[in-house]
Parts: sequence; structure tokens; C-alpha cells
Amino acid sequence: MCGIVGVFDLQGKRAFSRELISQMNETQHHRGPDEGGIHIEPGVGFGHRRLSIIDLSSGQQPLFNEDGSVVVTYNGEIYNFSELSDELKACGHIFKTHCDTEVIVHAWEEWGEACVERFRGMFAFAIWDRNQQTLFLARDRLGIKPLFYAVLPDNSFAFSSELKALKILDNLPREIDPTCIEDYFTFGYVPEPKTIFKNVYKLRPGHTLLIKHGDSVPEPQEYWDIPFTPVNYVSEAALKEELIQRMREAVNIRMVAEVPLGAFLSGGVDSSAIVAMMAQQQEKPVHTCAIGFDVKQFNETEFATQVAVQYKTDHVEEIVGSDDFDLLDTLADLYDEPYADSSAIPTYRVCQLAKKHVTVALSGDGGDEHFAGYRRYRWHMNEEKIRQILPLSIRKPLFGALGKLYPKADWAPRVFRAKTTFQGLARSSVEAYLHTVSLLSDEQRDSLFSDELKTALKGYKSIETFNYYVNKSPTKDPLALIQYLDMKTYLVGDILTKVDRASMAHALEVRVPLLDHKFIEWVSGLPSNVKLKGQEGKYILKKSLEPYLPNDVLYRPKMGFGVPLAKWFRGPLKGKIQQSLLGDTIRRSGLFNMNYVEKVITQHQSGARDYSVIIWSLLMFNAFLERELEAAA
Repeated sequence: MCGIVGVFDLQGKRAFSRELISQMNETQHHRGPDEGGIHIEPGVGFGHRRLSIIDLSSGQQPLFNEDGSVVVTYNGEIYNFSELSDELKACGHIFKTHCDTEVIVHAWEEWGEACVERFRGMFAFAIWDRNQQTLFLARDRLGIKPLFYAVLPDNSFAFSSELKALKILDNLPREIDPTCIEDYFTFGYVPEPKTIFKNVYKLRPGHTLLIKHGDSVPEPQEYWDIPFTPVNYVSEAALKEELIQRMREAVNIRMVAEVPLGAFLSGGVDSSAIVAMMAQQQEKPVHTCAIGFDVKQFNETEFATQVAVQYKTDHVEEIVGSDDFDLLDTLADLYDEPYADSSAIPTYRVCQLAKKHVTVALSGDGGDEHFAGYRRYRWHMNEEKIRQILPLSIRKPLFGALGKLYPKADWAPRVFRAKTTFQGLARSSVEAYLHTVSLLSDEQRDSLFSDELKTALKGYKSIETFNYYVNKSPTKDPLALIQYLDMKTYLVGDILTKVDRASMAHALEVRVPLLDHKFIEWVSGLPSNVKLKGQEGKYILKKSLEPYLPNDVLYRPKMGFGVPLAKWFRGPLKGKIQQSLLGDTIRRSGLFNMNYVEKVITQHQSGARDYSVIIWSLLMFNAFLERELEAAA
């Protein structure tokens, strides 16, 4: 993996300083500690930090075509680069390296904007074509690799792999977007294409941006979407066989590297499946690593060990203490904007562990989203049966009243939390799903936000993020629709963001076979009843894997990758919570109702309620605000 930066004069040919590009580039040194490169010409400046994986002796970036008229800065891996290289050579293109980067410049020359449709992999890149006076940016189909950009007040355009590189620019707009505060306390992250700052954006997954010198910046163009084209199959046995073949192929093409390669092994279905496929395709033991916890309810290492023993992997694991909260300040620096997934802590630790042994690690991310593995899919579809029987005009007053009357039971298992179910049934299908995935409910956000913030929101609600994707969704199937929503929001905004920043902090490349776009195109077309069969999520995936993995791994309850927040906030972090969330930064922001904040802290620390999610979200938002104040000082 790598880090990329660049600036572009939209109208003129100003000379960008090498020092500026270098400063932007060095903020991302962790993404590519092996080498750095800069290219500057009138009106354009590119920077690159390299983590060498393939063709270690060459492939330095920015990289050029034969006559130097096309230059690219690129972050990612294109797994079919060898076949594309052969095709491009047959078209007359001359290659100087054996790396995937050079394929991009020649593919641009040969196919123009359509080049991205040829690439199989994860990528974010920018191309400057001097002859056409064109800047071209692209991001991979699923958003595995990040790409930020902004149009600056001086009529220049800037981009980078991480927001921190853009923060180097003195004229970067740093006004907080109030709609992103609503989004953050709903989702736990700021969803694409927005960032926490007005007029600073993320390029959406599966999109490109073509800017002609002298023109204004147009809207990005989508080049790929999840198709949900129905798949025909003759039998379940044939379907299982094809699934394994396709998964094996997606894993195989991601095992090419000139550096040590291994895998994360959590003990869950997805990571275990990846390890099983890897072990069958190489003679030497697979390097695997796992993180465990000293609290049993969060510890999955016994299941990871079962798989490691079965496949004789070279396995290492470390136990993380339940007081591993020293990373709080590190996380705020890592993510650049508010980010509230507390599993970022163990993810950071497993990447740290992996880097001691390998430079590339395969991950099982993506399996829950497109095989319907989350428990919330089951809950949603159970509620959907009632929603399909009773119209909203009946459900809304009936279940709305029950939802208000029924006591909240944070302590109870989900099946006994009728209040949440009643609240879901009082909503439309999409509103109910948003209610299910929201960190803070509509009522909690209303209580938390100050009158000033509510005024600034001008009626904006986070449901607009879901509605955008509902309106463009290729499927209306109830289960497939919420999977689509997750793949467009949660997967990219939370899961992939978490893994990218945590892995890149340790100069570790993570590859995700289950997010291979060809594999996803096929899986998306499978009928929903083979993904969620009755109450069994990932049905067809688990059935396919029965010859390869123990039943304990396949059919045990899902645990997740959590940390004991509630315990921390009543114990070792009690003082920090009081100091941070009742301190000057939060108060002076004018964004929150401080009476409600005090109530949340008091009730949580007394044990009356579990408000750990609200407290963590506020804690991470406060850490972001403190860094913004430091930058402004």
C-alpha cells in the first residue's frame, strides 16, 4: 500500500512549491515508509509514499509513460496486472518495470476513462495527462482504498489518501458541516462523499472524476455498482461447489507478493475461510495472527487456535488487556475526523501484531455484508414479516405507543428488548433499518444536540443518506436492499476505513478476497433465501465450508470484535470522562445540550443505564475538536 497526494491549478499554470508537496507527502509517511517521490511541473504537483510489495527494485512513483506525457500516483494493488500488461504490450506499449503501477498509465493511454473497468483490485489513483490537459482520479469499486479531495479558494484542486495531508494546506476549508455531526452520531462515522468539513469530500467507491484544465470541477461519475443480477443454479450441491471455486480463485490472485504474506485469523467464519483457502494453495505454513482479550465474552482465540491447528499454520496470538485504552489519543490522530467504532482498538493491535511477521495480510472483511451474516439482518426480516401484513397507518400509532410505554432494557438480550422492536415496527422498512444501525436513536440525538445545532441542521436527518441509495438501488428485495445499504455506507465508512487506517499506521497491506468485485457480482445475484435461511445467516457460505472448517467455528454465535466500554467508563476511565466531556472544549463548541451530557455520564457511572455508546461517541468527537482547536491556535 501507499499514500498519494497532489495539487492541480484549475485555471492557470502556477508553480507549486516542492516544499508544500513534500510536507503533504510526509504526513502520510506511515503509509509508505520504503520510498518517497515527487513530480512537479507548471500547474501540477504529485507526491507518493511507497510500501514496496511487487517489483521491489523498480516501480518508484510518480511513474510515467514512454514519453513522460502521462504521470500517475497510485495506491493499491491491481491483481490482473500481468494479463493487462500482456494485452497492452500487444497494442504496442513499452514497459520499463514489472509492477502493476505502469499498467495504469498505459491503460489510460489505450482506453481512457474506461481503463478502470479493466482493473481487478483495490486502488485510488490520479493521472495527469499533459497532452490532453486532464486530471483523472479514480477509486476502486468497493472503496477499499481512500481518496479525499477539495477545491480550494485559490482555484486549485488538492487530493490525498488521508485527510491529514489536506490539512497541511493553509487555505483548506475547515468549517465543520453540521449535517456531518448528525451523520456521525447516527452512523458512528461520516459517510461518503462527505467529510466533517464543508467543501472537502471523499470520492465515492466505484467513481471517477475527470477534470479538464480551464473547466470547473464536474460531478464524479459512477462506473460500477453491485448488479444483483439473478444467478441460476441447478442444485445446492452445485452452488456450494461453485462458491468454493470462486472464493479460492479470489484468494489465489491475492497471494502474489515479494514480501512475507499471511492472514488475520479471528476464529470467525470469514477469516477462517480465507485461511482454509490459502492453506490449500501453498506448501509452506500460512502465517496467521490473532488478538485475544482477557475478558472471556470478548475472546475468540480458542476458535482461531482450532483452525490454526487444523491447517498447521504458523500461528501467533497476543492477549490484549481489558484496560487497553491507551490508544484513545492515537485513534483521534489516525482517523482525522470523528470515528466511533471502538473495535478500532483491537484492529490496531492485530495489525501491530501482524506487522511483526508479515508485510501483507489477507482479511475476511465483507463476508457479513454480502452473505447476510449480521444478526440485525435476521431481526429486520422478522420484523419485515409484520410490516408486510400491517400497513404503516396501523403500525405507526399502535407500535409507536407501545414503544413509548415499554421500559428500555439495555441489560437484556436483544430478544427481550421489545421497546426496540416496537420502535422498529412503527417505522417504514428503511427507517426501521436506520433505527437498528444507529448509534444514537432519533430521540437521543434530539436530546443531545443544542438548539443552535438543531437550527444549523435546517431539518436535515441522516435518513437522507439511506434514501439516496434506496433511490438508486438495483434491487427491491427486502434483504438485498439492506445489504446494499450496508455495502454503500457501513462497509466503506466504518469497516474498510478502520482497517485501512489501522493497517497503514503500521505499513501493513491488507487484502480482502471476499470483496473481489467479480466474486461480489456473483454473490449479489444469489437468492436471499440461500444467504439467510430461516434464522441462519450465511447459510450457503457455511454449508459450502463444512468440509473445510469445524462446526464450532461455523455455527457458534457471532461474537464480534468488541471492547468492554461500559466497564472502562465506570472504572479506570471515570475521571477522564468527567474531564473530557464536561470540560471547556465540549461546552464552548455550543453543539451539545450539556444538561443531557451530564445526565448520561451520571446515569452510566451509577450503573442505572448503559450509555457507553453515547459516551464513546462523545469522547471521540471531543478528541477531534481538541485537535482542531490546537491546529487553529
